[in-house]
Amino acid sequence: MHHSRVRAAALAVACFAAGLAGAAHAQSADWYRQVTRIIASKQTYPPTAQMRGEEGTAKVKVYISAVGAIEKTELVGGSGSATLDREALALPRRAGNLPAPPGGPTTLTVPITWRLM
Repeated sequence: MHHSRVRAAALAVACFAAGLAGAAHAQSADWYRQVTRIIASKQTYPPTAQMRGEEGTAKVKVYISAVGAIEKTELVGGSGSATLDREALALPRRAGNLPAPPGGPTTLTVPITWRLM
């Protein structure tokens, strides 16, 4: 009898923890979407790259402090254009302070794409 109560309590704790993990994941996903929108709002097309017809996607790893300050950016995937890559590295800093990450300091990798229309 005692074992079944222990198992039931353990199951209840596991379900509660899974619920918290799901809520934390949803909060993290919302934060990620919010941050990527903020960064994207600062995106411009460098005139020299535009005149040369340069297009591409750069992937930038952004290091964010617990209070939302951008500590550093790192190019983890080049676009094929040095001009676009420089712009990709500068872009997150133009966003200023971001919302504080829900789990403390973090990194995220943001794809930044330039396409001529």
